[in-house]
Amino acid sequence: MNKSVLTNLIAAIFMLVGYVLQQQIVMTIGLFALSGALTNWLAIHMLFEKVPGLYGSGVVPSRFEEFKAGIKHLMMQQFFTQENIDRFLTTSSASSIDLTPVIEKIDLAPSFDALVSTIEKSSFGGMLAMFGGTEALIPLKEPFIEKMKLSLVELAQSEEFNAILVNELEKPDVIADMQAKVANIVEQRLNELTPELVKQIIQDMIKTHLGWLVVWGGVFGGIIGAVAALLQQ
Repeated sequence: MNKSVLTNLIAAIFMLVGYVLQQQIVMTIGLFALSGALTNWLAIHMLFEKVPGLYGSGVVPSRFEEFKAGIKHLMMQQFFTQENIDRFLTTSSASSIDLTPVIEKIDLAPSFDALVSTIEKSSFGGMLAMFGGTEALIPLKEPFIEKMKLSLVELAQSEEFNAILVNELEKPDVIADMQAKVANIVEQRLNELTPELVKQIIQDMIKTHLGWLVVWGGVFGGIIGAVAALLQQ
């Protein structure tokens, strides 16, 4: 049983017991506690659900677009600012920028073909023809590609290369372009949200804390009821 239901149930029991036993102070405590708990419960319910006749209810779903805009503004103005992107790039080093996965996916076969074509058209072309022509170089293709990739990985991991890369990325136009792309990604993800999903996310985040509002509404309502009953005696 959740806190809201339990609080309302206890308050109702106090009210009924006071009424049955003709104990005015107990009934008043229960009545005030129930009114406080129910009022807070209704206010919480109105955050997420539209209640007919109650203006302002269903504020989360009705303000859905503003909610999305607020998330985007928070992401871009607090996290993905040009200053934060620049700070990340400035603190980047050779160990933090790893281009190895990119290099592994590069097709270097055209580079080998271009090398063979260059040799064929050079002064060594005639000599190459004596040893079987370009077909004689085919067995060297895979070792060439493997060696080139190893050389590129070593280059990409060098301090000098990474220093040049970071300096290039730190240019204002590059950072601005990066920020624009991040904003586009954030907006695309936000467009996938639905009002129901947003409502569920918020409810899950604050459900526990909002439940205590009902509890304290019942507690303070009961205290006020006790004071009111004592003043009437």
